[in-house]
Amino acid sequence: MEKPMIAKTNTLGDWGYIAIEQHLHKILKHEEDVLNDRDPEALHQMRVGMRRLRSAVTGFQVVLDLPKAAAEKKIGKIARILGELRDLDVLKETLLNEYEPELPKSEQKYLKQVLNYLGKQRKQALTKVQSALESKSYQHLKKALKKWLDEPQYLGVAQLPIYEVLPDLLLPSVSEFLLHPGWLVGVQVAEGKIGVSKAMPQSEVEQLLIDQGKLLHSLRKETKRSRYQMELFTEFYGSKYLAHLEDLKEIQKILGEIQDSVVLSEFITAALDSDSKKQLPTLVKQLLQNSYKSWQHWQFLQNKYLNAETRTSFRLELLNPIEQPSDLTK
Repeated sequence: MEKPMIAKTNTLGDWGYIAIEQHLHKILKHEEDVLNDRDPEALHQMRVGMRRLRSAVTGFQVVLDLPKAAAEKKIGKIARILGELRDLDVLKETLLNEYEPELPKSEQKYLKQVLNYLGKQRKQALTKVQSALESKSYQHLKKALKKWLDEPQYLGVAQLPIYEVLPDLLLPSVSEFLLHPGWLVGVQVAEGKIGVSKAMPQSEVEQLLIDQGKLLHSLRKETKRSRYQMELFTEFYGSKYLAHLEDLKEIQKILGEIQDSVVLSEFITAALDSDSKKQLPTLVKQLLQNSYKSWQHWQFLQNKYLNAETRTSFRLELLNPIEQPSDLTK
């Protein structure tokens, strides 16, 4: 199969090629800045590029005959290492911008202790990132993907017209998203009927997130995978598809806010090596309040996507792509 041009993207293989090319370009564009620790935004963009590349490799695995050096696990390992450093940058930004301005002087010294601890953790994470990007495994990964882009190899179904097989490509990912057990966190199921509690007090939500927060975090990751794959094919669908995609972005955002509060609370406790409620009561109170607000927002989306009509509408939309989208160079 010839190397596809952007203007001629008719087959499933063509779109798989474009996904790999775009995400690798994004990664390489920011690599030098990340290695030299020049810009937190470069780290964020490279991490996103690596995650999207991983999603593309997974989503197009029945289409692309990629080399072993570019296996999903190897991409995922680099993405996780980048993520560790990025998460620390986000924690620092959150502490300085959202919480420090509201703290009384009596708590400032403890926040400084937390930030000093964060700085030490960040140095270690940066060293780990630099080692990973200079490793043979990462160099082989880049080389293998560049070579594949010059001489792409495909599997049989790559020849099929994209609009004919898009539902088969998208539905498995969306099914994983809709069937994730995280949807049932805080939900009552009785006699086949689902009930979302709208009046759960903050104390109950706090305990619920302690007990089942990992499920919501897992749902967030599943949401992200579905979102990344759906974003590749917006040209083939209409407004309903875009509306569901916006919902996925919002779900990812809200569940991310809940997870960030949990992570930040655990980080503060580790940094102070003591009960953070005693040393940073104002900050801890704000954390819990923000988490509760995010939970209330989440319940609206949770209720929407536990509704049978919403789920049916979502599936039906995926079944009807446009045969000839108006703009393939978008």
